Amino acid sequence: MALLAMDRVKLRRMPIQAILARYGLVGIFLGAGIEGEAVVVAGGVIAHHGLVPLWAAAGAAAAGSCIVDQLWFIAGRRYREHRWVRKVTNKPAFARALRILERHPTGFIFAFRFIYGLRTVSPIAIGTSSIPASRFVPLNIAAAAIWGPAFTLLGYSLGKAAEPLLARFAGYGLAAAATLPAAALLLLGLRKLRRRAG
Repeated sequence: MALLAMDRVKLRRMPIQAILARYGLVGIFLGAGIEGEAVVVAGGVIAHHGLVPLWAAAGAAAAGSCIVDQLWFIAGRRYREHRWVRKVTNKPAFARALRILERHPTGFIFAFRFIYGLRTVSPIAIGTSSIPASRFVPLNIAAAAIWGPAFTLLGYSLGKAAEPLLARFAGYGLAAAATLPAAALLLLGLRKLRRRAG
């Protein structure tokens, strides 16, 4: 318990850049699966500023998205009668996901993470359908392998494009000015993760 308290004190004393350098990849991994694009774009911004490697940020985003969506698929497949899954199946977005899945199964499995409003419910909907895991898994991996790097590179590009604007804050430190919005997005994603888990 004392060790945990010491870690908290150390964390409070660390500058934001050090926190992002140490925990940024974990935040991207977790946030990619729960929060989505905002966290991954923020990961690209912090990669642009050298706090995490670009390839690692893209890999963490792809892996987090793939693993979490696989878990949602399993939840839909094995626990479809559980009250939590039943609660999700009553959402209008769930019915919309099923309608699109019936018309375009392969395309929808590949594209659902790119469709706003359907990201979380879709793998659960696919899990409750008759789509076999042998079809879902490779498409899920392929889609995550494109989605993660695409949004990471978008964030990286935004970080580069924002440099002239951020240069105005040079007195406060360019890296600090650039990483504050990224940190806010990562922390928001982690807070949402905690709320959903709780």
